[in-house]
Amino acid sequence: MATKHQLMQKLIRRYKDETGKSEVTMMEVAEYAVRMGMKLPNPVSPIDRLARDFASAAREEIRYDGKTGKPYRANHAIRHKQGDDQYHLWIDIDEAPRHLIWKSLQMRREQMVCDGLQLSYDADHWNSKNPSEKPIQLVLDFTEDIEERKCAPNEKRKVA
Repeated sequence: MATKHQLMQKLIRRYKDETGKSEVTMMEVAEYAVRMGMKLPNPVSPIDRLARDFASAAREEIRYDGKTGKPYRANHAIRHKQGDDQYHLWIDIDEAPRHLIWKSLQMRREQMVCDGLQLSYDADHWNSKNPSEKPIQLVLDFTEDIEERKCAPNEKRKVA
C-alpha cells in the first residue's frame, strides 16, 4: 500500500501530466487535489502553532562572540525520544553542557552529509540524462568556502 506522501507524489505527476506544466507551485497542486476530492488536513491547534513559532524564533536567534565579534547560533535543538514520543529539546549554547552541544552539532553535521549525498546523486542523475551537455561538477569540500566567509566583512557574512 502506498504511503500518504507516495500518493501525493502521484497526484503531483498527474497534475503536471494533465496541465502540461513542467513548473508548478504546490498551491496549484493543493487546489487541484481538493478539486479531485482530497480532504483538507485538520487545522493545527493554536498551541501547536505557537510552539512552532517559538521554535522558529529560537532557531533564528544569533548572538555575537564577545572576543571575536563573530556570529553564533544561540539555541540548538537535539532530538529526544521517550517511549514512542519523539520531540526536540532546545538548549542554549552558552548554558548547555558539552555532551548536549556535541550531540546537536553532530546532528547538524549529519544533516549536511545527507544533503551533500543527495545533491551528488541529483547531479549524477542530471549528468547521465543529459550526456550532450557539459556535466555539472559539484565541489562538496566546503573548507575554502567556510574560511572565505569567515574572513568576509560582517555585512557579507551569512548565518543561516
